[in-house]
Amino acid sequence: MKRNLSTVLVLGLVLAFLIGPFLIIIAASLSAGNSLAFPPQGLSLKWVAKVFTVESFRESFATSMFLAIFGTLAALALGVPAAYALNRYRLPFSETVRTVVSAPIIVPGIIVGLALLRYLVIPAGVPVMLALFCAHTALVLPYAVRVVSASLGNLRSDIEEAAVLLGCTRSGAFFRVVLPNIRGGILAAFILGFVTSFNQVPVSLFLSGPGVRTLPIDMLGYMEINYDPSVAALSALLAFMSIGIVFLAERFLGFSRYV
Repeated sequence: MKRNLSTVLVLGLVLAFLIGPFLIIIAASLSAGNSLAFPPQGLSLKWVAKVFTVESFRESFATSMFLAIFGTLAALALGVPAAYALNRYRLPFSETVRTVVSAPIIVPGIIVGLALLRYLVIPAGVPVMLALFCAHTALVLPYAVRVVSASLGNLRSDIEEAAVLLGCTRSGAFFRVVLPNIRGGILAAFILGFVTSFNQVPVSLFLSGPGVRTLPIDMLGYMEINYDPSVAALSALLAFMSIGIVFLAERFLGFSRYV
């Protein structure tokens, strides 16, 4: 009995540690006061409503959504074939390729952003939006390769070979047999890449320019001038958006059945 009670107590503390900050942000976003504070000074939805009236939030949200969606899709377009080749074929220097692909995870984002600004944007005159897109794609690529490689590792190669022996072409077997069986891994890589790209701060901080700012950078800039609960309200909305994406993926795509 004492062991069960201690287990419940430990689990409760862990749960409070994980969910506590989220609950504090939600409570602060519902404050009726004019400054960010906890406990909230009354309850009101005025700061949640204000989030939708700030033009800079709307523009930066659209920028972040574009980078997160299309940057992740570009990373998957590169990562799925790369993961397939590394998993199915004995390539020379395959470990070197894996290390190079994983480099964006190992190298701090602030260094990546500074390097792109110093050696790509300034000397070559590359547009900031294009540099941001390339940077976000590169940052998401390691997740795509690693997650899809794990799914391919769990898929028996003789299933693909059986399709080829039955008359299917190699490309046909890839699209008809391999892809349907690893769609759970692809979905997991997309969600992970989307969240990583959307919340990216260090790289976006260096590659932001006039008229081009992601939502996290815009939120930082807003807090330098204003200290009202609207940023807390926006943070709560973004958290609920992430939860909703995972729920919809499970509800309509059957995420848990494939991973």
